[in-house]
Amino acid sequence: MQLQSQRAEEDVARPPQTTPPHISVAGVSHRYLPPSGKQVLALQNISLEIREREFMALLGPSGCGKSTLLYLIAGFLPVQEGCIDVAGRPVAGPGPDRGVVFQHFALFPWKTVEQNVLYGLERQGKPPAERRERARRFIELVGLKGFESAFPSQLSGGMKQRTALARTLAFDPRVLLMDEPFGALDAQTRSLMQEQLISIWQRSRKTVLFVTHDVQEAVLLAERIVVMSARPGAVKAIVENKADFADPARRKSQAFVEKVDEVWELVRTEALKAMETRA
Repeated sequence: MQLQSQRAEEDVARPPQTTPPHISVAGVSHRYLPPSGKQVLALQNISLEIREREFMALLGPSGCGKSTLLYLIAGFLPVQEGCIDVAGRPVAGPGPDRGVVFQHFALFPWKTVEQNVLYGLERQGKPPAERRERARRFIELVGLKGFESAFPSQLSGGMKQRTALARTLAFDPRVLLMDEPFGALDAQTRSLMQEQLISIWQRSRKTVLFVTHDVQEAVLLAERIVVMSARPGAVKAIVENKADFADPARRKSQAFVEKVDEVWELVRTEALKAMETRA
């Protein structure tokens, strides 16, 4: 008994084990040089860490640099100042470990749903049988079974976005980077896509970074919400969001309403600053 007690005391005294973040952003600033020739500071000294399998939202007013930060992590833009690591490696360009879903679906209009989903797998050089099986599985996962032979022009906005999501998921990136993917959808379709995304994330447990300017969407989806300041974008606050993401009725809960109010108060000041700057 004495030995067990001693071990229990040692366990309490021992600091908890920590794992390195999946994505690390340290001291990142970014400037644009528009045609006018005057530099624009888009991001200023951004530092944050995203845990493996975490769902994090980037939230802030228009023009605060949310998408710029996502494109830097994706490798679409060069890191000018600071450093960004993914899985312990510096980001030096795009890679198959990071899949990106854009607001505008970026589908090939001359390819069917199945052909669009197969595209990335073909570029990876996967064997034909494996490509077809993976495409079939992810088309079914996003609820498009039966539409494999349809062209984008025959699909609704929500179906196009589901095709884009299936195409990204099919090559199995460890990180899913989403740039306001539901912004162009009507309210009803957007709500359904949000629920479907949560279901897919819970099953795949990928690391997700989700850009939005919608406070309710951020609270509905994300475990942590990064609130960014008006330009130049900086991290104003990181809000923990402990919610039951499996509960389809959580939008109606008092906890959800209170969390939306809490986050909105943080965003409101920055949105007003952004409006004053544009005026």
